[in-house]
Amino acid sequence: MKAAVFKDIEQVILEDVPIPSITDDELLVKINVALTCGTDAKTFKRGPGKKTPYMQAIHIFGHEYAGVVEEAGNNVQQFSPGDRIVSANSAPCGTCFYCKHSQFSLCDNLTWLWGTFAEFIKVPAPIVQKNTYKIPDGVPDKTIALVEPLACVLHGVERTGIRIGDTVVINGAGPIGLMYVVLAKMKGARVISTDLSEERLGIATELGADATIAVTEDVDIVEAVKGLTENNRGADIAIEAVGAPAIWENTIKMARKGGVVNLFGGCPSGTSISVDTSLIHYNEVEIKGVFHHTPLHVKGAFDLLVSGKFPAEKFVTHEMPLDRVNEALAMITSQQGIKIALIP
Repeated sequence: MKAAVFKDIEQVILEDVPIPSITDDELLVKINVALTCGTDAKTFKRGPGKKTPYMQAIHIFGHEYAGVVEEAGNNVQQFSPGDRIVSANSAPCGTCFYCKHSQFSLCDNLTWLWGTFAEFIKVPAPIVQKNTYKIPDGVPDKTIALVEPLACVLHGVERTGIRIGDTVVINGAGPIGLMYVVLAKMKGARVISTDLSEERLGIATELGADATIAVTEDVDIVEAVKGLTENNRGADIAIEAVGAPAIWENTIKMARKGGVVNLFGGCPSGTSISVDTSLIHYNEVEIKGVFHHTPLHVKGAFDLLVSGKFPAEKFVTHEMPLDRVNEALAMITSQQGIKIALIP
């Protein structure tokens, strides 16, 4: 089969690789559509991080997809060849310390799925059992392929505790930041979106953002955000959806006394931030890291996308054949479009 294999920074080569073989508990799926992701863009631009499972000895890009079951293992009862399916890119073990504490995104034994920029993908048994769903008729592949990133954002929204009437600032208007805009508005919040890109801020406005701020060298972004809050006190909820230490630091400064900060964007390995201790002690700002998703949030994302209430069409802005994968990744790293659908 054809597959997009990572070779080096900004070098992904379409190669012939073996079609995966499956066990009795796994699925072989023919990929209909695979979406680009921020993790793909970061890996393409700077290589794999030391602490990420994203790189294997031979790595095929991609982990957001929808497809058709080509072959089902003998023990798989719930799916059959010909079924359209979507899955998340991981599943927890259910038995480790963290799973027993219902912290499934922190599972010590997560089973991962990578390699959707290809003609076929093998879905491991734990993911088949816990995080795979049949796609209803009438739901487009490009829509339902958003399950994995949307599940991550649903997890973040729950952990952050957004409430009706909250003022929420979301730093970053890429795919994740824009999903936060949509879900925060569904919660009844007032939303401020910040980004470098005027084009993406325009999409944030279309998705319901009440105010936008373009990040430029001559703008004090912290004061600009506070200026859009009552009595300049700061945001009730401040979310970082970029993955840059400097923006982490600014996001913390944007929260009001007693506010909540969600540091969602993953930074490069080995980086650190500096925090004014008075913000945490005297201002009682609550800082949270949010990582990945859980089976509950995967199911929630699936149901939301099937319902048609989530504006999926705003997120998949381009479509290309798989052999243009380098062009697609270059576009994403330069903030052209939101997500690109690759068709094997």
